[in-house]
Amino acid sequence: MKKIIVLLVAIQFLGCSELQKVVNQIPTQGSLTQEQIGQGLRQALDNGIQHQVSKLTAVDGFYGNELVKILLPEELRVVDKGLRKIGLGKLADEGLKAINRTAEDAVKTATPIFVSAVKDISFADAKNILLGEQNAATVYLEGKTNQKLYGEFQPVIKRSFSKVGADKIWSDLISKYNSIPFVKKVNPDLTDYVTKQALDGVYTMIAVEEKGIREKVGLRNTTLLKRVFALQDKI
Repeated sequence: MKKIIVLLVAIQFLGCSELQKVVNQIPTQGSLTQEQIGQGLRQALDNGIQHQVSKLTAVDGFYGNELVKILLPEELRVVDKGLRKIGLGKLADEGLKAINRTAEDAVKTATPIFVSAVKDISFADAKNILLGEQNAATVYLEGKTNQKLYGEFQPVIKRSFSKVGADKIWSDLISKYNSIPFVKKVNPDLTDYVTKQALDGVYTMIAVEEKGIREKVGLRNTTLLKRVFALQDKI
């Protein structure tokens, strides 16, 4: 234990080139390989989808969760204020709720896309990720999959806009705002905005599960998860 503590303190004074050498000196429990550690990280991310991302698909999964609730983009906050000033606060509230309903519906449809992304991810430096920050695996997943997932998820968002009626609500809302005398007309790309916000919400909830697995032994529900994260517990 003393040896490990000394190694970790030393990391603070080393550059990136020395970091791998130091990490490699930390013993792995039961001679876990990089591939086994990578499999454990994938299981943790899978749990994030199963236990946390699934919550986003329920009614108010986004709208009722302050961690991921989608707020209006800056250009539409002007619309919101303008409508409230002329007594259309209820319509403004419906607009905010509608974009969150769109995300909730889209994530339900697109969950297999996220499952596939986790399955396909390859951890080039699994040990460093395991011994990194509490959301290190999620951050790695986001970096490797965000661009691809955006391309696959955006059409799902577009369909969900129509399915939940958000497109009609926002068309009516923006038309009413643009009819107000002397206001600057707006025509935002809500599909792009909600796609990005929904993806951020998915990664946020996966990170919640990763943090839980790192901190609570009881959440490690497979033998591999117990073995892999026991290594993290030793430092």
